[in-house]
Amino acid sequence: MSFRQFAYRNVVRNHRIYAAFFLASVSSVMVFFIYSMLMYHPKVENEFMIDIAFRGMYFAQIILVLFMLFFLFYSMRAFLEARSKEFGVLMQLGMEKQQLNKLVTLETMLIGFASIIVGILFGFAFSKFFFMVIREILQISALPIYFSWKPFMLTILTFATLFIVVSHLSVLTIKDQELIYLLRGTDKNIQPQPYSKMGAITGFLLLGLTYYIMLNVDKSNLLFLALVVPPIMMIGTYFFFSDAVLFIIDLLRKSKKIYWRKYRLLAWSEYAKMLKANSRMFFISSIVSTLSFLAIGTLSSMSAFTHQYHQINPISMIYISKLDNPYEYQHLMSLEDELNDRNLDYQLSMLEVKPQTSSKTGKAIQVVSEEQFNQLAKALDEPTIDLKRGHAMFIPYSDEAYKTLNTLDIKTTLVENDVNIRIQGAYPVSFFSKDQLGVNAIVVESNDYARLYNLKEGYHTGSRIDKIFAFTVKDWTATQYVGHALDNIMTEASLTNSQGTTPFYYKNNGIDYEILRSTFALILFIGILASAVFFLAAGSFIYFKLYANLDRDKVQYTTLRRMGVTDREIRKLVNRQLIPQFFLPWGVAVVNSSFAFIGLQVFWEGIADLSIAKTLIMVVGIMTGLQLLYFYLIRWRYLAHLK
Repeated sequence: MSFRQFAYRNVVRNHRIYAAFFLASVSSVMVFFIYSMLMYHPKVENEFMIDIAFRGMYFAQIILVLFMLFFLFYSMRAFLEARSKEFGVLMQLGMEKQQLNKLVTLETMLIGFASIIVGILFGFAFSKFFFMVIREILQISALPIYFSWKPFMLTILTFATLFIVVSHLSVLTIKDQELIYLLRGTDKNIQPQPYSKMGAITGFLLLGLTYYIMLNVDKSNLLFLALVVPPIMMIGTYFFFSDAVLFIIDLLRKSKKIYWRKYRLLAWSEYAKMLKANSRMFFISSIVSTLSFLAIGTLSSMSAFTHQYHQINPISMIYISKLDNPYEYQHLMSLEDELNDRNLDYQLSMLEVKPQTSSKTGKAIQVVSEEQFNQLAKALDEPTIDLKRGHAMFIPYSDEAYKTLNTLDIKTTLVENDVNIRIQGAYPVSFFSKDQLGVNAIVVESNDYARLYNLKEGYHTGSRIDKIFAFTVKDWTATQYVGHALDNIMTEASLTNSQGTTPFYYKNNGIDYEILRSTFALILFIGILASAVFFLAAGSFIYFKLYANLDRDKVQYTTLRRMGVTDREIRKLVNRQLIPQFFLPWGVAVVNSSFAFIGLQVFWEGIADLSIAKTLIMVVGIMTGLQLLYFYLIRWRYLAHLK
């Protein structure tokens, strides 16, 4: 038998331990390959390219590779520790350290290349299905399957390099230990594990501080806390698993009523030893699960935002003609022609906006006629207003602005025309953003507005009139193909910072909605694929440790059976040992994510009426269901091996 055959048979013989490692590796390769197939697709490259989404895809690929580097290295260390007894036997039979390193390298490369081949095959086989999903997301007419060497080469080179690096790094973890130590393998006596009370207190304090901060977060400090809180939470989580849990178990042990029970006595004793030995693994599993929750939850909230987009932006298309705009008639006729060509029913409302100056504040104020404002309100099926002479009402630019403006009662004079008005309250619906009508806009009674045409002597600025043309389209999402030329001009003006010199303003909510919808949906799809890999990896960490100690566990449970413990009682013991391993990191991840979602709720306040609680319940429910399925699957196989 050659050395390569020996390495191959080693992998086959240890297939039980390598199963989760291989599955997670295949999933990573498959997801990476699907990303690559989509990025290099000629239809997407040439017809519809969303920069934000594809930058997110590149970023996801980088994160995936870095995560897999860490995951593979950690997994290989766990495998090598579990096989220390096997290595001791080989060295006792005369194998040199250099040969042992070569054996480990060959085994790692064998698993790696098998993962690459299987992952690419599955990725290519399912690419048609994923292309169908992407086609619906981007609303592309067709996204056919294609064959190109680029995604294949990128995936093969990336993961081949990754496995080569890991194979060489992993042999460095094989320390020069005494042969007797290696031969003991995982059967070494585990001494009572010490813990630090200071570390336990630190863990409780840091997590408590994190939760308190997130409960009191507001928009003014949200960005700063988003940078500061995650490191504090990670450190607190690490101390929680390394010291705080052992501290709690030690306190419970002192109570005979709680601890001195037949199942608890055995399960907690074993769990305390296992927890200290694997505290890093629990910490990593918890952090990875938290990242999965946050990724899917954040992206889901973004997708939910797109469904409320029309409520936030009720006017389908807005064209603002500034003073001396020579293109007004041409642009309006073009927009109406495009709407008619697509058989879209619409109503066109026009508002004249006169700039004035408030005598009370000395600031500019935009004034709109009550009659014209009511015409727009009727077109949008919103309530009309009835103002008395000398009265006015604020026009809010957001829901948050409405809350502030609705409490105001101000008496002022419009300086340019010497018109006295009393501004009370605000209109309950926001029609225009602050970029369209400014932050200080009012609607006045129609007769008072007519007086604004009579300027006081020496005032000229009040003669300027901007016009807002509001298109109300019932099938507003179908306007995504209307006014693309104007939209391109506005995009160019925004990039060159020349909006001030452009004689008009144009905004099509149908175009913006389609970009947001497809971008967020595509990023959510990318995030779900990446989170699926993280989910498998988080479960794999537990799987590694569980099956690495399977031989020792068999001896323990065989001894218990000889002492008279029944199979039903064995199952209860297994449950008490497995449930904390699967669901303690999971529970910490859920709690950490819940407080992180509070910050996300604060972020959306004033932007959209989103319930992060619904998103949290949905994400936690789905992921917990998958975790339960994974738990029962592993428990079923574990009990079968114990028998």
